[in-house]
Amino acid sequence: MKLYTIPLLMLLSMFGCKHVTTSTSDHIFIGGEIINPKNDYVLLYLSESNVDTLYMNEHNRFSKRIEQVPAGLYTFTHGGEYQTILLEPNDSILFRLNTADFDESLVFTGKGAKKNNYLIKRFLENEIDNKKFIDYCKLAPEEFEVFLNKKRREKLDNLDKFIKKKEPSELFKSIAELSINYNYYANKEIYPFGYYGNNKLIHFKDLPEGFYDFRKDINYNFEALQELFVYNRFLYSHFNNLALEHYYKDKDHHDVFNRNALGYNVAKLEIMDSLITSEVIKNNLLKTTTKDFLFNSESRYESDKMLAAYSEITTNQADKMYMANLVTSLEKLKPGKDFPNITLVNFHDQEIKINTLIKKPTVIFFWSSNFKMHYRNTHYKITNLKEQYPDMEFIAININNDNKMHWKNTLSQSNYPTTNEYRFKFPAKAIQMLGINSVNKVIVVNKEGVIKNSNANMFDDTFDDYLEL
Repeated sequence: MKLYTIPLLMLLSMFGCKHVTTSTSDHIFIGGEIINPKNDYVLLYLSESNVDTLYMNEHNRFSKRIEQVPAGLYTFTHGGEYQTILLEPNDSILFRLNTADFDESLVFTGKGAKKNNYLIKRFLENEIDNKKFIDYCKLAPEEFEVFLNKKRREKLDNLDKFIKKKEPSELFKSIAELSINYNYYANKEIYPFGYYGNNKLIHFKDLPEGFYDFRKDINYNFEALQELFVYNRFLYSHFNNLALEHYYKDKDHHDVFNRNALGYNVAKLEIMDSLITSEVIKNNLLKTTTKDFLFNSESRYESDKMLAAYSEITTNQADKMYMANLVTSLEKLKPGKDFPNITLVNFHDQEIKINTLIKKPTVIFFWSSNFKMHYRNTHYKITNLKEQYPDMEFIAININNDNKMHWKNTLSQSNYPTTNEYRFKFPAKAIQMLGINSVNKVIVVNKEGVIKNSNANMFDDTFDDYLEL
């Protein structure tokens, strides 16, 4: 089997600050069709500051010729969902997707389609594997390595066959192989957390010698791969792993691992700072790690400490301001605080202050049309809770920031009662004010609008405890 890794110096000569730059003299043509669109446009992110808006016509189709686009991986989004696309000079690509199954329905045609169909197929295969990963983690370390090496070999063999048949560019060969490798690396980084669990994670030190030999091949500063999910998954998992040494340095042998320990998370930030030189990659990882900590922190003191550590390292001033505001917002959501009087819009487009709706103990839950299984399960659960707790109110808020008709269509097609169904008037502002980092978030307030729990999950076994009057 042949490997198609381009030597580092050659690869760096091809990769620019954000994307690969083999040529900027030629154009690309991109177009397509969206089935069940959520709004009337597709966004194509060409760089940090260059976002192209591709408007759809009455047939939900769009097209555009774009000049001087450097070859590389780019992101396109529609209705809150996104996917990557590999563009090279003179590509003429059409894609078609159905928002009901965004990734699964995505198909490319035209010049440049084969490479992108290959990449989306591998992406979907990885998604399936990731869902089974907890089962793979039950394997002993030696068995896990054999299993993972076999999977990696099969994927590389499959890539080799594709390359021989389709003769794609050197850029594609490199990106496809690196995707396989970084997915393999990520699985090895995640494994000890799944195998040992929180109770025995200290035994990560007992993994076989050479288990992490692949680390000599990793690149922390691959800006050209920053749009790839597998690369970001690897980086995040890798630094979770590296910080374990710090966590267990002064811990008792039987201490249960606490993922939200302040020292552990500050150590992650410091390790990222010491190993990553790319500002964009470092800043993104710092932001993600800090946000995860803040959303789960129950201590203002620890939140301030984490914020201080983050602010000392990040060079992104906008993110720094966002994070400071987030700490303030989350503090206002602590139990005993008044629920923020945000403005909602009902099914009939009438604006309503949420506090006028709270006349009795109330459950406020959130949903997005991007997560079909979640909103179906949530509304089903709420139907049962209404019967079980008739003296409580239940308010549903859609968090999508897209065409209001899509929200209404989702409600109508699902046959949901529209009473107590709302959307935010100002979604971005409200999402930050309420600290919404997941559609699973539920807020419970008493009849005076005082917060009892601002970070509940209706699918937790203890959720009913907050509904007792």
